[in-house]
Amino acid sequence: MDGGIGEEGKLQPHLVLAHKLFLLSHPDVDDLTKVDLRADVLVAVKSDDMAALYESLPASGVLDIDAALLAEMRGRIEEEIRRLDEKIADAEENLGESEVREAHLAKSLYFMRVGEKEKALEQLKVTEGKTVAVGQKMDLVFHTLQIGLFYMDFDLISKSIDKAKKLFEEGGDWERKNRLKVYEGLYCMATRNFKKAASLFLDSISTFTTYELFPYDTFIFYTVLTSVISLDRVSLKQKVVDAPEILAVIGKVPHLSEFLNSLYNCQYKSFFAAFSGLTDQIKLDRYLQPHFRYYMREVRTVVYSQFLESYKSVTMEAMAVSFGVTVDFIDLELSRFIAAGKLHCKIDKVAGVLETNRPDARNAFYQATIKQGDFLLNRIQSYHESLTCKLCGASWSLLSSPAQLGFGPRRQWTVLSFAFEIDPRKGSLSISVLSENEFM
Repeated sequence: MDGGIGEEGKLQPHLVLAHKLFLLSHPDVDDLTKVDLRADVLVAVKSDDMAALYESLPASGVLDIDAALLAEMRGRIEEEIRRLDEKIADAEENLGESEVREAHLAKSLYFMRVGEKEKALEQLKVTEGKTVAVGQKMDLVFHTLQIGLFYMDFDLISKSIDKAKKLFEEGGDWERKNRLKVYEGLYCMATRNFKKAASLFLDSISTFTTYELFPYDTFIFYTVLTSVISLDRVSLKQKVVDAPEILAVIGKVPHLSEFLNSLYNCQYKSFFAAFSGLTDQIKLDRYLQPHFRYYMREVRTVVYSQFLESYKSVTMEAMAVSFGVTVDFIDLELSRFIAAGKLHCKIDKVAGVLETNRPDARNAFYQATIKQGDFLLNRIQSYHESLTCKLCGASWSLLSSPAQLGFGPRRQWTVLSFAFEIDPRKGSLSISVLSENEFM
């Protein structure tokens, strides 16, 4: 991993390698393609002396290990580390702080290149200690994020994003801030937070420079997919369907334009055809594949809800014709979504009719307010009953000392009356004693 910041059209080589390793383990990739992928992986491993990765590949059945090749790579790594250490020592003795930092950075990038994750992270921390400028510290965070993405280490990615945001409080340029949005958006998408991912991707459409992660058309692919299940129709039209940046490249991704426009234009038969064409791309994507089944359900929820939004009742046959499927398929599909609470409708199987029962938002808010009000009144009543009462000697929690309880041969009862005031702004309850009477 060379740790390059990334130029237009230049992908991070190790992220390309990570994707090929992912495809090698994918059951839907044919054997002939895997033969070519194995050859590509071996070339990449040998060119960067990735001994640690090479040693781990036989366990996953990707490659057979060659002991002589492994020893050769280990030897070159030790020699290069020795040379880098000498360069660091020379810089510390004879050169300035800037040269010392550059020497440490070179060693960090070399560990990234050969795939030594822990050593690379440790050396990046050393390099950070030699770094003063916020922008250069941010670049080190980007290197760490690339390591996290290669290994899909979400804990490392999350901590690095938080660290980057703290650095931005000290300063930082807009270019790096915009690049961080793409990194964070990719992390959110890979961890199934599609709504936040869509928001971050949309904010970065006109300022995209993160070519080390993926090309711009792949970025648009991710943006459209996350937006479709996250935005309402009005926002989808304004931010995605009519966005000039998206219109310029959406045609480069097969089926993507039909997928987006047929959904917005309510052409459901065309939408299903385009959606089926996109499924292979989603399944073979390293970041989206773990969420394939979830995404398929969410997209279908969106499209079914949009169709039913226009009707109080509709025949199942009419819906099946609109989607280009059979009545039995629609019956089975909707039954699952209704049972899961995803769709607000019911099926009249005898009449073959769907009846919608969408909850009224205003009425739902009213009912929720009434429910919360009842809960608050019940709590106040319970406070009143517990505070204005006869307290025996065992009720020590409301009295200040045991002497007040009248312990001894005589049983003493204390009657207390309280006034209390609730301040909802502060969330506090103040209590005062109004009277105190003792009797036998």
